[in-house]
Amino acid sequence: MARRTAEERNLGYYDEKAERMTRDERGAFQAQEALRALRYAYARAPGYRAFLDSQGIPPDAVRTIADFARIPVLKKNTMPERHRQDPPFGGFLAVPVEQLKRIYVSPGPLYDPEGRKEDYWGLRKCLYNAGFRPGDRVMNTFSYHLTPAGIFLDEACSGIGCVMIPTGVGNTEIQVRTMVELKINGYLGTASFLMTLIAKLQELGCDPASDLAVEIAFVGGEILTPALRQGLNDHGILVRQGYITAELGALAYECPEQNGMHIADDLYVEICDPLTGEPLPAGSVGEVVVTNFSNECYPLVRYGTGDLSAVEEGECPCGRTSLRLKGILGRTDEVTKIRGMFVHPRQVDEAMARFPETVDRARVVVTREGLQDVMTLEVQLKVGSAPTEALKSAFEERLRECTKLRGNAVFVAEIPEGAKKVDDRRKW
Repeated sequence: MARRTAEERNLGYYDEKAERMTRDERGAFQAQEALRALRYAYARAPGYRAFLDSQGIPPDAVRTIADFARIPVLKKNTMPERHRQDPPFGGFLAVPVEQLKRIYVSPGPLYDPEGRKEDYWGLRKCLYNAGFRPGDRVMNTFSYHLTPAGIFLDEACSGIGCVMIPTGVGNTEIQVRTMVELKINGYLGTASFLMTLIAKLQELGCDPASDLAVEIAFVGGEILTPALRQGLNDHGILVRQGYITAELGALAYECPEQNGMHIADDLYVEICDPLTGEPLPAGSVGEVVVTNFSNECYPLVRYGTGDLSAVEEGECPCGRTSLRLKGILGRTDEVTKIRGMFVHPRQVDEAMARFPETVDRARVVVTREGLQDVMTLEVQLKVGSAPTEALKSAFEERLRECTKLRGNAVFVAEIPEGAKKVDDRRKW
């Protein structure tokens, strides 16, 4: 089997018409569909109707997308209790159960319905744009039982024309043997497990340079660090990541430019204040709030995922016009609000990742002087690194880039192991 080049995998669009829409066209379409989804969910899903009625917001009062923020955010962390009160779907299912194709069981427990529409989860486009092509031999290491990841990625790749090898989790020695003997060139799973398989391959006496045929990997389920991505790149593997959830399917995917994840076409996504649900300005970090307007089985309107992200500003060089998320920056229960902006521990890591040879540990300390929040970046340097004024300025500039807030950098002798990345010492 001839190896595909990176250029071959990066060429083409799954749906060129949709991806070449202008920003204005896309925005108008998504706004119209989000309003339609609200009315559909209210009419067909009794659980959503009860939720909206309890908030005193009739759908007729939401006439334009400008009114949309009046709708309360339906928080993901409230869904297990809603499912328990009105089993099995909390009243959010909009079709008879008999019309479903599958029901998955997610932690909570939550029951996630799958309808019979082709490419129900919207993953086929996501995987094609990530680089998978017909004829690829793809090993799927996600679990095939209870939760949907294994099956819905399998079906999406099959729809592209890939040959699927459903290995699931564990059994590293068998998986390595399968990779080598079948010349697997595609991988689905976590990035860390792929690195584990490569290490096991070497342990068994194989040479990755000649025995490892993997060209493309679509990873998720964990944070993809720059070091982990580079480690896989060093073995000649293109790595793309996606943002996928059990109840929403494909939310966003990474293109070859690797500068954010493109939001799926059939979703209306807002970045909102985790406390109030108000939409935040472009570039701000907030909760990812999603309206899935193409799902007739399980319509979710202003659904608060609990994940934190921000919208990448500017156009993507790849040519796609969809908005992009910066990736998952953490969870809403881990944020600290400083001067009206949310700061997450991962933003501290992101800021310091630019200085791997200089920084040992770092944290942000938040204090209060009068009526003003003060943000201080404490940095413990590696042995041999000099605490220069230039380095201090570089740290402060990078922190401002990542958090949109100004802070003062100071050098400290030691930061305790396991210390909070964002240490809020304010007294109210």
